[in-house]
Amino acid sequence: MKTTFVAKTLLSFFLLLSFWVSAQKSDRELILIDKDWRFSFGHLYDTEKDFGHATGYFSYLTKTGFGDGPAAKDFDDRAWRKLDLPHDWAVEQPFSESASFSHGFKAAGKNYPEKSIGWYRKKINIPESDLDKIISIKFDGVFRNSKVFFNGFYLGTEQSGYNGFEYDVTAYVNYGGENTIVVRADASMEEGWFYEGAGIYRHVYLQKTNSVHIKANGTYVTSEFKNNEADVIAAVSIENKGNYKGSIEIVQTIFDNEKKQIATFSESLLAPEFYKTITHHSKFYVENPKLWDIDSPNLYRLVTQIKQNEKLIDSYETTFGIRTIAFDPENGFFLNGKSLKLKGTNNHQDHAGVGTALPDEIQYYRIKKLKEMGSNAYRCSHHPPTPELLKACDELGMLVIDETRLMGINDYHLNDLQRMMERDRNHPSIFCWSVGNEEWNIEGGIVGERITNVMQNFAKSIDPTRPVTVGISSGFKSGISSVVEIMGYNYLGNGDIDAHRNQFKNQPGMGTEEGSTFATRGIYFTDDAKHYQSAYDKKPRPTFYSIEEGWKFYAERPYLAGMFIWTGFDYRGEPTPYGWPSVTSYFGMMDVCGFPKDNVFYLKSWWGKEPVLHLLPHWNWSGMEGTAIDVWAYSNCDEVELFLNKKSLGKKKMEQNGHLEWKVNYSPGTLEAVGYKNDKKVLSEIQKTTGKVEKIKLSLDKENVAKGNVSVVTVEVTDKNGLHVPTANDEIEFAIKGGKILGVGNGNPTSLENDQFIDNLALVSITNFQEQKGTTAVLPQQLSNYSESEWITAFKDRDYKKQVPSYIYRGEFELKSNSVKNTVSFFYKKIGVENVVFVNGTKVEPSTEDAQKYTFNTAILKEGKNTIYIVATPLQKVKDWDVMNTDPGVIQVITPAEPWKRKLFNGYVQIIIQKEDNAKEFVLSASAKGLQTGILKLK
Repeated sequence: MKTTFVAKTLLSFFLLLSFWVSAQKSDRELILIDKDWRFSFGHLYDTEKDFGHATGYFSYLTKTGFGDGPAAKDFDDRAWRKLDLPHDWAVEQPFSESASFSHGFKAAGKNYPEKSIGWYRKKINIPESDLDKIISIKFDGVFRNSKVFFNGFYLGTEQSGYNGFEYDVTAYVNYGGENTIVVRADASMEEGWFYEGAGIYRHVYLQKTNSVHIKANGTYVTSEFKNNEADVIAAVSIENKGNYKGSIEIVQTIFDNEKKQIATFSESLLAPEFYKTITHHSKFYVENPKLWDIDSPNLYRLVTQIKQNEKLIDSYETTFGIRTIAFDPENGFFLNGKSLKLKGTNNHQDHAGVGTALPDEIQYYRIKKLKEMGSNAYRCSHHPPTPELLKACDELGMLVIDETRLMGINDYHLNDLQRMMERDRNHPSIFCWSVGNEEWNIEGGIVGERITNVMQNFAKSIDPTRPVTVGISSGFKSGISSVVEIMGYNYLGNGDIDAHRNQFKNQPGMGTEEGSTFATRGIYFTDDAKHYQSAYDKKPRPTFYSIEEGWKFYAERPYLAGMFIWTGFDYRGEPTPYGWPSVTSYFGMMDVCGFPKDNVFYLKSWWGKEPVLHLLPHWNWSGMEGTAIDVWAYSNCDEVELFLNKKSLGKKKMEQNGHLEWKVNYSPGTLEAVGYKNDKKVLSEIQKTTGKVEKIKLSLDKENVAKGNVSVVTVEVTDKNGLHVPTANDEIEFAIKGGKILGVGNGNPTSLENDQFIDNLALVSITNFQEQKGTTAVLPQQLSNYSESEWITAFKDRDYKKQVPSYIYRGEFELKSNSVKNTVSFFYKKIGVENVVFVNGTKVEPSTEDAQKYTFNTAILKEGKNTIYIVATPLQKVKDWDVMNTDPGVIQVITPAEPWKRKLFNGYVQIIIQKEDNAKEFVLSASAKGLQTGILKLK
């Protein structure tokens, strides 16, 4: 059914209908539940340290609702750490030489069984008014192998750390009361050979819908554009998880970026049967559409509403774009009918200070940094990304290759591919699906060919509008490369690209990985002892190519659609060509913070549209007077002239996609480059010898989005004249009011400093727990002397039908230290009706906030063994099969964190801060010995 605004009567009807429907409230709610989770480490194989999980007579797999240990609804988690999501526990850990090379030597994972299992718990209230709704919990991703429980009921296991997943909990809800969500994440096994983090590092949502609703990722919007007109086709999958039988009405409306309604549609149809799904198709006509483009990322919004007996029961929004994409084996890639060279980068998903738990604002920050460099494409290496990354690419105009994790033809592989594609296929930024990367074991043979054929055809059945690629690195002659739709070349040094193209002339191709290099930001002389690589662009290995060599190769060949550099940002892990103590890669055009290496300006010169002139290195070379220094200029000017202390060192002509070089004997002062176009001076760039550091400067990064509570702050030091000092490595200490610090970084690949400074929370068990009988129900206010001969193991062989008036319990707990800065609390778990607690002979009063919590004065404690007494009147069994608590509780020791700090690396530090929800402003201060403090106030 087509509609236009030419038919005024029909338009008025639809406008009124749409207004009336939108004024109603849908049954659908999507509630972010990231705040106020409890977290504790479990253990990979020691069940006692894993809180006794899965040790009961009946396990959660044998009987429904038998989640035990922390999986139980009423497990006492008061002593656990309180935190907000997203959370990456790996980034919080120290570095260790014995830890995983690929995961950046963070002390987590299989070699650290006490830091490989993470438990998360959250309590939520669900009102009785939701009784007729479908209630589900949505996870965007948990690394990894997560088991989820709800009110003690096991919901399922998701192996992959990158898939989003959802569980229906409707049958298990305590309506009108408290409900408990529990997640056990097992990060002992790595999926990738790069830093992957650990824990619930993506968002979690509570979703409520009517029993008749649009299913998860249930819309698929495509468009056909020609002659300045577009047909928009929407497929909507509706499912029924209730007993309703009868008709429903579907009402769909398209809005543009300015919230202007441009098309609408409505139709009645029969609801699907119980637990069945139907797919409804509709077609819209859009005249003079605003196309999605990298420079003008115009977006539309499809609002799909379902009515039942004239009542709005569901409303589902889908963001999409209208654009055309095409690959040509002779002429490369086309966007909206125009030739576009792909200027892409590969990237993993971690960032300095926060690991993989990126706030949404950091996703925008990173994409803006890449756009500023001139990049127009992003390859998700090598796994499905966060939804927020794709949203940022849609809104900022960045093309995307979306990539699944593993090749194969069984349910594990194809189901993962399908979930990724169905979640992501409405994003206009995605122009290609990747079903594999560097599968060396199968790339060159018949098995790889078969798997690729299956995955490629399977992908086409889900989304026929986009092509499929695979990144290939072990030769470009046979196997996968013979059958893949878009050839993905990984590195010139791995095969003859021109020869492959001549053999497969109808197969389009692009460089899915190219131009890898080794470079350390701000370093200009390689020092292998310090693990520093010079930032001058060079071959990383004899058979590999520099950034410039790689770009020239692809830029000069129209049949190649473009290239994706390895990588846009440094990342943790793969510290090639070094090992410990290098903990991050050297491949990035930017470091892990997003501070640019000099290669950024080479790319900006030839990828961007604005005039560029960049001069390297810095000009602080005290003690090297008279030494010949390599001076390079990156520019897209016609010519560049170099001056040292106002004396010309010559003018040189810039070749296309090249750079310029001089040898300059060092003399302190001013090194200046002047760029000319058409014989006219258009740009100048200065590197000046600076004085000593005197001031700390804080600046809000210009790539920060205007909305949101998270900000990226650049920290640097200047001399008395305000000049940035590029060689400074001072340690800076931070303090904040009205907010909190999320993480710090400096881009130093060998830095073993903390990414985060958080209080250390230790749980100390009470051991050697014994009891003896009391003679009265009156509880003592002072501790008596009890006969040593009468102590027996607590609760052993207790006859609950013949209990005495009271019991005296005694146990021990060990403190590694007894600092006055520590907070030591006892979280008591009821083993009696009434009780009194003594520690080292002194009575302790319960806290006012929680009658079963006791905070100990450090004056009564001592390093080493401490003794706790609990005198209590006994609990009574109501039924013979009642299970009585025999755990007296746990000791929590909180050691305050050190102040936040970080050493500058070649002049820079980055700090990520978050404003408190109700704060009117927050103030960040940075200080260092002998320097003027820097202060930044943000509203």
